[in-house]
Formats: sequence, C-alpha cells, structure tokens
Amino acid sequence: MRGIARRNETLVKVLFIICMVLCILDFVSSPVALVGGFLFSYFLGHPFLTLNSKAVNWLLKIAVVGLGFGMNLKETLAAGKDGFLLTVFSIAATLILGYFFGKLLKMNRRSSHLISSGTAICGGSAIAAVAPVINASEKDISISLGVIFLLNSIALIIFPPLGHFVGLNQHQFGLWCAIAIHDTSSVVGAAYTFGEEALKVATTVKLARALWIIPLSLLSVFLFKGKGKSVKIPYFIFLFILAIILNSYLPIPFFVTESITTISKSLLVLTLFLIGAGLSIEKIKSAGWQPMILGVSLWVFISIGALLAIISM
Repeated sequence: MRGIARRNETLVKVLFIICMVLCILDFVSSPVALVGGFLFSYFLGHPFLTLNSKAVNWLLKIAVVGLGFGMNLKETLAAGKDGFLLTVFSIAATLILGYFFGKLLKMNRRSSHLISSGTAICGGSAIAAVAPVINASEKDISISLGVIFLLNSIALIIFPPLGHFVGLNQHQFGLWCAIAIHDTSSVVGAAYTFGEEALKVATTVKLARALWIIPLSLLSVFLFKGKGKSVKIPYFIFLFILAIILNSYLPIPFFVTESITTISKSLLVLTLFLIGAGLSIEKIKSAGWQPMILGVSLWVFISIGALLAIISM
C-alpha cells in the first residue's frame, strides 16, 4: 500500500511539473492557467503546497521587474499621470465606504479594514502590509485574503471580455484593470490577455498605486493605535523603475530586452497557475457571507465607478 501511495504521489508531482512547463512554454493563457491550477489542486491535490506562497511571491516580483525592460520612461510617466487622480479618489472612496459598509454589516473592524485596504490598493500585498500594524488575528487575515483571492480570480476571467464588450481601447482597459482589480498578478494577467499596450499601462499604474501601501499603513497605525509597528515597503517596485530607466537610456540590444520580457510574461502565467493551485474551497467557505458581501460591494463600486470615469475622460 505504501508503494502504491508513493507512486501516486510521484505521478501527481510529475503531472504538476508538466503543467508548470506548459505555462512557461506559453501553451496556455492567463485565465486558463489560473482555472487549471485550481482544478488540478481540487482533484489531485497540491504536491508542493508548502512552497507555493513563497514561489508566487518571488515569481511575481521577478516577472514584474522583467516587464520593465519592455517599457519606455516617457510613456510610463504619461500613463502614471493619467491614473494619478483616479487612483487617489478611488483609494479614498473605497476606504471610506469600506468603513461604513463594515459597520452596517456589523463586521469585525479589523477584518473590514483589511478587505477595504486590499480592495483599495493591491489585494494581498496591502493586507500583508497592514495586518501587522493593526494587530490583526490569523483569522482576520485568512478571511480577508480568501475574499480578495476569490474576487481576483473572477476578475482575471471576466474583465477582458467585458472590456471588449464595452469597447475600451488598450489604454483605457489597462487603466481600468489597474484601478479595479486587486492583486498585481491578476491586473497584469488580465491586461496581458487584452493586449501589449494595455499590459504596459496596467503594470505602470498598478505599481504606482501599490506605493500607497506606505501612507495607508501609517494611517492604519494611527486609526488602530499600533505604535512601534514597522511598515513594509514594496522595494521591488524600485527595481521595476530601474529596469525602465535602463531600457530607456542604455543601448541594450533589442533581442535581449525582448527575451527578458518574453520570459517575464511566461513567468507571469506560471505564477497565475500557482495562485490557482493555492486556492481551495475551504478558503472560500471560511470567508463567510458578511466579508464576502463587503468585498463584492466595494469591488462593484470601484469597478463601475472607475469604468464610468475612464470612459468620460
């Protein structure tokens, strides 16, 4: 029996690695990778679950920095400028609405603040940064991540067809993704599905938005009186900016920058597969109806509000 169990475990590991290779070789799209990862884990289990979180964290950072080698500084600054006011307004509105909706739903204040923070800025990264400074419990963190994770997965799948249906151009869709989708991985994945320009705009605006983690964390310290708590700074964003500067001003051969960006896009698809594999029914169920209602309400508000603002610009 032990021999059979070991053979089955080995087979699952081999199949998982094959799926990872298919993602790297660009045989699957971003949404397929995400859903495929979830289905694989649901039916066969995740053979490397203990390594999943760290792998996703590092692969996403490497992929984002690599994408910087396909961007020009002037175009990047223009894209960031377009999304600045929309970013400020959406963050403020989401946090304020999250506070009142949370009270209306009689939610744990820390859980509602974490979900609002994740929706306002950049999903799991914002939750991870804010949680320590407000002394959030493990349950608060897992519930918030479960809600954000589920909505991210849905957004990655439905946003590209919605963008085509509404008639958004590449620039508009990239801006919409950066404002309305939580995690950087899903933002970049959805934009990558839509087109090259959308990918550049979405990545730039989203990473500029991610820097708001710093003032949000400081605000959270004040609101929850978490004195003496350190604030996490997403340093990889500065490497992304450095990559853009190097690509803009150094005579780097085109085939080098093209290879780096191609590899980065493949790593992004692999990251989405691993994200899907890390999503479980238990995580979704653990969220409960109140946090889910809050998360969906804020997400619908920011999605529709941002879309109307972008169309009217």
